[in-house]
Amino acid sequence: MNIFVPGRLCLFGEHSDWAGLYNRTNSAIEPGLAIVTGIEQGIYGYVTRSDKFRFRALKSDGTHDEWVEWPLSVKQLKATAEEGGYYSYVAGVAAFMLEYYDVGGLSVDITKVTLPIKKGLSSSAAICVLVARAFNLVYDLQISVRGEMEAAYRGEIMTPSRCGRLDQACAYGTKPVLMRFASENIEVDRLAVGKELHWVFADLNGEKDTLKILSSLNACYPYAQNPIALGVQKALGPENRRIVEQVIQAMAHGDAVQIGRLMNESQEIFDRLVAPACPAELVSPLLHRVMEDPQVRALALGVKGVGSHGDGTVQMICKDAADQEALRDYLHSQSMEAHCFTIPAQRSVRKAIIPVAGYGTRMFPATKVVKKELFPVVDRDGIAKPALLILLQELEKAGIEQIGLIISPEDKPDFDRLFKRDLAIDHYRKLSRPLRDLNVAIQQLGQKITYIYQQEQLGFGHAVYQARDFAGQDPVLMLLGDHIYSSAGKTCAEQILEAFERSGQLTVALDEIPVERTMYYGTLTGQFLDAECRHMQVSNMVEKPTAEYARGYLGVRDKKGEVRYYCVFGQYVLTPKVFELLERNIREGRKNGSEYELTGVLQEICQTDGMMGYRVDGKRYDIGIPQAYRETVSTFGG
Repeated sequence: MNIFVPGRLCLFGEHSDWAGLYNRTNSAIEPGLAIVTGIEQGIYGYVTRSDKFRFRALKSDGTHDEWVEWPLSVKQLKATAEEGGYYSYVAGVAAFMLEYYDVGGLSVDITKVTLPIKKGLSSSAAICVLVARAFNLVYDLQISVRGEMEAAYRGEIMTPSRCGRLDQACAYGTKPVLMRFASENIEVDRLAVGKELHWVFADLNGEKDTLKILSSLNACYPYAQNPIALGVQKALGPENRRIVEQVIQAMAHGDAVQIGRLMNESQEIFDRLVAPACPAELVSPLLHRVMEDPQVRALALGVKGVGSHGDGTVQMICKDAADQEALRDYLHSQSMEAHCFTIPAQRSVRKAIIPVAGYGTRMFPATKVVKKELFPVVDRDGIAKPALLILLQELEKAGIEQIGLIISPEDKPDFDRLFKRDLAIDHYRKLSRPLRDLNVAIQQLGQKITYIYQQEQLGFGHAVYQARDFAGQDPVLMLLGDHIYSSAGKTCAEQILEAFERSGQLTVALDEIPVERTMYYGTLTGQFLDAECRHMQVSNMVEKPTAEYARGYLGVRDKKGEVRYYCVFGQYVLTPKVFELLERNIREGRKNGSEYELTGVLQEICQTDGMMGYRVDGKRYDIGIPQAYRETVSTFGG
């Protein structure tokens, strides 16, 4: 399989990772806080199983080096790691994986490197994460991203390198994260980004002695013995916390101007309080020359150093893509290798739930042997897929990171076969290359899935309530398991998530239907807030009303004055209050017949907190009714 791991850029909080670890000795030391993101440049590798550990590097001219091989001996791999040198990092990670996991050999062939080396972008951490991830995926270990990060770190510290704990944040990909370091404890949280942010980083063509910098700064801990040490502890402690907390808010609003101001302030604090501890390396004349360049200042909102600082790499933020490209081109004209990277808007909704615990009675007897959610549908790429896989791939495109499948306990083997079990090797060998890659992608998707069990069938609201712990206090996207969707542009899931970000209210996707069909669906009414009739402030929701009732009370006038009717499209963004009200209903036994419903809870929130509807640009396909499934099979993907 092919694997890509990006380099990482520490946007704010450099040095706070190791500084925060001194909290275990001196409780007055504040926990470290750092904002880190993966970048678009990185390391690519092709990996397979082997009877030994093999590694082939790529030379600077783009040609391959010779293969280097080790027997499956933890002792020999550790010895290579401890010697230091080019292969020490991969040997260290391989030694750790062999010692602590049930794995065999691995062949790692580096196919492309776009990451600048030894410039504060954690190229060593990237290769360590790549090897850890390769073992994880090739041997289906089902280690979390945090586990991969830990394995990469444990491998790297076997070498003479003295990396910090934030280096392996590249394991989280090209998304910004907040890392908190206190004693040996590390917490990692994804950050919300309100608008696209445009960064440039560049090689200063200088040199720095990172080991000397780290040695000088570590001498200021755990107890400050002089004013310089006090300044370092202040800069990496309370001052860093103040800056980082403000940056988090600015990123959530997509406020590049404020982030730029904080970058400038952060560098000023570093120069005043940290640089005196190691002036030979941290005065950084090349960095400051760039910071003071009038052309740079005209295009950049903020400028600061990277990594351990010194004359290694400089980072800048721009107001838009045009200034970003102009700044990169200007730095190139000054003989600096410069790169753009853009942090896209990151939504606050990162989890999704799909209820699939039903019996599928309407599709009996097929559902006696196959869950209806696993019925085959030929996708737009011409590949026959279980319908649920099509749905999950839509969630992946929408940026969903964790998926909760609400299932009956007896159905677990059915889902395991798709997401958690690999193919027999003879079966795998018969697949074409695209299908082999899809097989790997399915296994990777399976790492995002958490099973949520519904022990007894007590209604749709009861099924949704089982996800309360999975959702926590976060908004969560819910999709129905017996529908799949298509759209010409953004996926339907992306559209509903963007609509939620605008209002923050519980949001329901809308689909226009003839009034005669309202009796089959939950039907909503309200007032559109925009000329395109997309965003509706919902005023009422009625479950399966008669056409007569709908004509009297549920019609919505469009901008031409025509009356239209809208039903639930099958996608919802649920707020934490949904689970609070479901818990109340279950505790108090508020049933409709023998079932706990979701519709009543949505109606209550509509009246108290407000509810938004969004008319999705797309089409849904039903797989839960025989005639509808026949139509789906014949028309989906056409």
